Amino acid sequence: MKILVGCEESQSVCLAFREAGHEAFSCDLKPCSGGHPEWHYQMDVFEAIKLQDWDLGIFFPDCTYLTCSAEWAYKDGPYHQKVKHGTLVGKERIEARKAASEFFMALYNCKIKKIAIENPIGVMSSIFRKPNQVIQPYNFGDDASKATCLWLKNLPRLNGTGYAEPRIVNGVKRWSNQTDSGQNKLSPSDNRAKLRSKTYPGIAAAMAAQWG
Repeated sequence: MKILVGCEESQSVCLAFREAGHEAFSCDLKPCSGGHPEWHYQMDVFEAIKLQDWDLGIFFPDCTYLTCSAEWAYKDGPYHQKVKHGTLVGKERIEARKAASEFFMALYNCKIKKIAIENPIGVMSSIFRKPNQVIQPYNFGDDASKATCLWLKNLPRLNGTGYAEPRIVNGVKRWSNQTDSGQNKLSPSDNRAKLRSKTYPGIAAAMAAQWG
């Protein structure tokens, strides 16, 4: 199969499909960090879509303005929180969310017959529709908790491949990417968003095995 994995610089999903014998390519505006630039299109994803008659498109659009976090920033000020330099607020942030949702929908409605779009729980459930499923890494053998939505077109829902047991803290389940209080362990850094957006290997392998 010819597979385009859009908005993916890590190549996690691309490489999983390559290992399964498929002709997969990642695509992102950034250079790839997965070690195989020969399988990476550094360009606009819609230009990459035009390059071939792809059998399957898997897309990971930026979730910055599509999540339900920082909802205060969509309102007019004054703001009680400290606003970081470069953070969009008010009308500018509303416009950014509109552009992000239009980008999402353009991917979903592109010419590729089979499509999967991944994003966290957020506003696309109301702007578009509910996702076909919400998956967790711990149901695919990865010791981590991260609710992930999948919007699917002409694809089956993913089946879990193995349960990663959590540790129990005061009667509550916690996985290795969580603190005892349930927060993500990654500390603030320039690479935090990049690290959090990388697809867990168990999920990538399941996509390759079940959609390939």
